[in-house]
Amino acid sequence: MSRTANHSRFRVTSDDNAFSRRRFLAAAGVAAACSIVPRHVLGGEGRVAPSDKITLAAIGTGGQGLQNVMALLQFPEIQVVAVCDVERERDGYISWNWSQGKAQRVAGREPARRAVDEHYAQSSESGSYRGCRAYSDYRELLDREDVDAVMIATPDHSHAVIAMAALKRGKHVYCEKPLTWSVAEARRVAEAAREAGVATQLGNQGQATEEARLTCEFIADGAIGPVHHVQVWSPARFWSWPAWEGRPADTPPVPDGLDWDLWLGPAPDRPYHPAYHPWTWRNWWDFGTGLLGDLGCHKLSTVFKALKLAHPIRIEASCTRMDTEIYPLGVIARFDFPARGDMPPVTLTWYDGGLQPQVPRDLEPGRRMSDVIYHGETGTLMGHRLIPETKMQAYGRPPAILTRSPGHIKEWVDACRGGPSPGSNFVDHAGLLTETCMLGNVALRAGKPIEWDGPNLRITNDEAANRLLHREYREGWQ
Repeated sequence: MSRTANHSRFRVTSDDNAFSRRRFLAAAGVAAACSIVPRHVLGGEGRVAPSDKITLAAIGTGGQGLQNVMALLQFPEIQVVAVCDVERERDGYISWNWSQGKAQRVAGREPARRAVDEHYAQSSESGSYRGCRAYSDYRELLDREDVDAVMIATPDHSHAVIAMAALKRGKHVYCEKPLTWSVAEARRVAEAAREAGVATQLGNQGQATEEARLTCEFIADGAIGPVHHVQVWSPARFWSWPAWEGRPADTPPVPDGLDWDLWLGPAPDRPYHPAYHPWTWRNWWDFGTGLLGDLGCHKLSTVFKALKLAHPIRIEASCTRMDTEIYPLGVIARFDFPARGDMPPVTLTWYDGGLQPQVPRDLEPGRRMSDVIYHGETGTLMGHRLIPETKMQAYGRPPAILTRSPGHIKEWVDACRGGPSPGSNFVDHAGLLTETCMLGNVALRAGKPIEWDGPNLRITNDEAANRLLHREYREGWQ
């Protein structure tokens, strides 16, 4: 019997769950109006009443997921009520702090549950709190918990199935980048988000920065003229490269506390090995999306916004030695976009693994090259600064025409409470952004340039390559 069949006994129908948490709180609110209750229950200055809080479940509490949980706990509008991870507890997880570098930590559902309870205990009158529940299977969590929102920080290959399950239940969703593992998944998740009408946000925090807005405003002000070419590069991967060819040959036992079948999720079956979990799954085509998927959604986000990019029409990619199992050490991918209104056609070139574009002609000797370079007809913008620096000083700041962000996560929290749509929501930005990054991987694996009909989700010059837009899920998953 498949895991899905086993799980069916936990499933709650919409009729069974009709008297939901929201309706209970509404009824309780009527009763409260006839009673005298402490001020901290109703809220008041500096507090958010329990009935106004967004209940949240964190799905995936490894290095990044646990870091996200700690960030979400700082919002009084949020109440974390459940955590979920296929790992009970172990060390060796990597948490990436951009100001401090990599740090190892103990992670999993139990460390996350303890962190949540300890946080809320600090503000509890009793000094204790045990209100956060822990799950290993996200499906059981979504069936049993009446939550308003979910945060997803699992490996790439399971983003889509979890996000889709949450969206179909009407949950607000925050998902780490990339939004999905495949092109077709990105399209379907974005469509589901549109239908659900909920608040969504991708975990590409840079889109909320002042620098991102300045870049867009320089382009809009015509500071470098029409842009025909953008170069984006990423240094070598920040996770280790396997020391063998293909898959590891040995099959060590699954560590105690890890549900390996759940970790695999929709990906093809294979034996457990520490080469896949908990950190270096990004190396493997079956689980990760390489540097293009991991960092492309960070670095290309502002390019898409500044140049109003939609679907590319042609994509080609080359790399160091290609492997059917492992993402290459270095990749160059080229995306051609058509004209958009009064903006001319533009080519976006991606470099990773230490491969880099040529140093811009206008860059001063000895100055470090930034990782995003816009080439315009009358000048060059490197990151959010004109080059050379003398031109930047003479130009000053462009007119501020864009609304500033209150913060990447705050955008999502505010949207969950009825505020404006976040800057990296699935419908307007993150879905297309992820599709484009994944198309680079499709071209890489196809071994030839691909012609792309974006609106119809189809490669027009290679019928066989269309099979790379998605993959068959493992039995028991959908």
